[in-house]
Amino acid sequence: MFNGLQRSEDLIGNQKNWFGATPSRWRVLPGRAVFDESKIPGHENEPMLSVTISRGVIPQATLLAGSSKKDSSNLDKSKYKLVEVGDIAYNKMRAWQGAIGLSKHRGIVSPAYVVVRPRDTDARYLENLMRTPAFAKEAERWSYGITSDMWSLRPEHFKMIYFPIPPADEQAAIVKYLGHAHARIDRAIAAKRKLIALLEEQKQAIIHQAVTRGLDPTVPLKDSGIPWLGTIPATWGVTRLRSVVEMRVSSIDKVPSVDESPVRLCNYVDVYKNEFLTDSLEYMTCTATDNEISRYALRDGDVLITKDSEDWRDIGVPALVVDPGPDLVSGYHLALLRPDQGSLSGAYLLRVLQSEILASQLHVRANGVTRYGLQHAAIKNQLLPLPPFQEQLQIAEHVETECGVASRAQHRTTQEIELLREFRTRLISDVVTGQVDVREIAATLPELSDDMLANSSDDAGDSLEDIAEESVEGAED
Repeated sequence: MFNGLQRSEDLIGNQKNWFGATPSRWRVLPGRAVFDESKIPGHENEPMLSVTISRGVIPQATLLAGSSKKDSSNLDKSKYKLVEVGDIAYNKMRAWQGAIGLSKHRGIVSPAYVVVRPRDTDARYLENLMRTPAFAKEAERWSYGITSDMWSLRPEHFKMIYFPIPPADEQAAIVKYLGHAHARIDRAIAAKRKLIALLEEQKQAIIHQAVTRGLDPTVPLKDSGIPWLGTIPATWGVTRLRSVVEMRVSSIDKVPSVDESPVRLCNYVDVYKNEFLTDSLEYMTCTATDNEISRYALRDGDVLITKDSEDWRDIGVPALVVDPGPDLVSGYHLALLRPDQGSLSGAYLLRVLQSEILASQLHVRANGVTRYGLQHAAIKNQLLPLPPFQEQLQIAEHVETECGVASRAQHRTTQEIELLREFRTRLISDVVTGQVDVREIAATLPELSDDMLANSSDDAGDSLEDIAEESVEGAED
């Protein structure tokens, strides 16, 4: 269904439009001719809905589930707007980032959101169109505000945006084709995610065995005295992290200052996404004082961990510094752990902190309400199994060898998922703007259920960037 796509040959109109030229049979209409704005108050007992960047319109309960986010809606919801199934809603402050979608639920949204109801156009076609990067860019062009955090796409300006409108039968063909495309791409991404999870299980088994039992299966064991750790090799000890590392917590952030020196900043996302922090990664640039550079410049063998997050499960994620270069410093939200030379190997510490059994202890120690964090004492007092130094090096080398194949496969599979997402985005953009004609292919495809026809997403969970931008309530409420 992807190889047989035909490029449209009868494109007319202004290529400078946000959607480009369109087929001659299509109409181009302003938003005021496509939508009616809906502002129905007085349904305060209906469930709350949220408009997210990655998943469109979803129940607020779904957004809050398993998250530290709290319901920030007003107690008095009498002015909240009713959203019916089939309505399209967008967050005025985040429309330019893609916070828009078709509702499959009846509920209410904050007055800071805009609710529109398509007149004679298939709402599923419009949702696919309005969740393209090109539309987000057009929404940005029509948004007003002093800074990006205050940009707002007001209803009167939304109505001035022009939309390409295919004939009704072609709208149906586009919706049907994209329903199949979404389903096929989602299945491919789900399979790759399952592979990544299986590879992670394999790595965890290798790491757990190595950092709790060592490499010799015949070695005598002893009781560690720690219930969650159990038995360990007789030659090992158990120590608190404070005894074998120097911990430094940086306050350097991304705000530059003319009185400071330029540096590269290793931040939360760098640690979260990379097992090894090398000179070749792309880091944010910022500035720091000479004293900060001296204290927080990263060295070979340092280990960084995430010390606070909106999700307690993301606490204590480690990364090992390897050949960092001269100007890379530790950033905010991280703890820099510098192992004592000859007592603790940074490579071994990485693997211990990666083990689920120890990571779970850091998770338990994390506390907070809207954001979880580890107190400095909680990090320093963390217990860990400690083999003799040479055995630490052997364990680290063994784990690197055994896990290397799985890690490389995970990285490759993650890249494949990103390529599939990019392909999906380009495909949708070409189809909903008429650059390719899908009518013949759609006619050969079987009918799909309403759920499969709805615009879908492979994202069971959002990326860190998405979570940071998704808001339960609009800023203008």
